[in-house]
Amino acid sequence: MHMLILIVGPSGAGKDTLLDAVRAETATNSSIVFARREITRPATPGGEHHLPIDAETFARRRDAGAYALCWEAHGLCYGISTEIETALDDGLTVVASVSRTVIETAARRYRLRVVEITAPARILQERLQGRGRESERDIANRLARTMPIANDVDIISVVNDGTIAEGCAKLLAAISP
Repeated sequence: MHMLILIVGPSGAGKDTLLDAVRAETATNSSIVFARREITRPATPGGEHHLPIDAETFARRRDAGAYALCWEAHGLCYGISTEIETALDDGLTVVASVSRTVIETAARRYRLRVVEITAPARILQERLQGRGRESERDIANRLARTMPIANDVDIISVVNDGTIAEGCAKLLAAISP
């Protein structure tokens, strides 16, 4: 059932945690592929799974058409390789964590489902504070930021306000055909 499933949601919603759990749950399911993002940030232990890339190489790859989807956010560049197109052509489901800013572009190119992972504001704030990466002001700005999703795109909402196992089950249901 070749389909691109885009995972979006605010910082602190637990996207990476749930994706790790779903990746582990579906490890033996060869019909689901998880796209790996290239990010202009070093890899850190315990951080999200990504391929670190320097800004110059990223720009060269972007200009050469190596990314199916790419965007900039928070001073970093992100890219999803065109390798996802091979997986889609092979009839696989591809799951990718992206910015909402690429949804419209993806909707024009691919058979698409969008899954928004979110959590109540109090939980988002606690998680962001727990990461220790941002000041209280930066956290407040993140929580205040909203970005609409294109009207013509169907969105499945996953509220991640329980255990990892509960969130994983919700996300698995949302990405299943």
